[in-house]
Amino acid sequence: MTAPHVLIVEAPYYAEIAAGLLRGARRVLDEAGATHEVVRVAGAFELPGAVRLALKAMARAGGPRWDGFVALGCVVRGETDHYDHICREAARGIMDLTVQFGAPVAFGVLTVDDEAQAEARARDDEMNKGAEAARAVLVQIALARGWGV
Repeated sequence: MTAPHVLIVEAPYYAEIAAGLLRGARRVLDEAGATHEVVRVAGAFELPGAVRLALKAMARAGGPRWDGFVALGCVVRGETDHYDHICREAARGIMDLTVQFGAPVAFGVLTVDDEAQAEARARDDEMNKGAEAARAVLVQIALARGWGV
């Protein structure tokens, strides 16, 4: 069986946080022998749309082929309800893609009250949520392959 090929879709609005999440995801994928590509979008709200575009590109004859997707980003609570809308829609959009298309998509988007919480979850340690998302997508890819999907 070939090594999984994963597309990481990164929203680097909080650049240092996103970089930490990306390092964690890359480390896990590299350790698993998976290959990966990275694309960047403006923010967390755009993550589901980018994964959908990738799925459409895969549907074209001769298009690229990915076995799974990792969505990475960070949303920090502010003074308005914008935070709630972005978090809800980013999560719902990723879940809709997963259910509708059966695509292995991992949600590595931090939804935090402040940047200190985000930094704690993007460090190069066992708490890194990018690494956790990469592990999750590898499990979903193995499940899909095991069922011949």
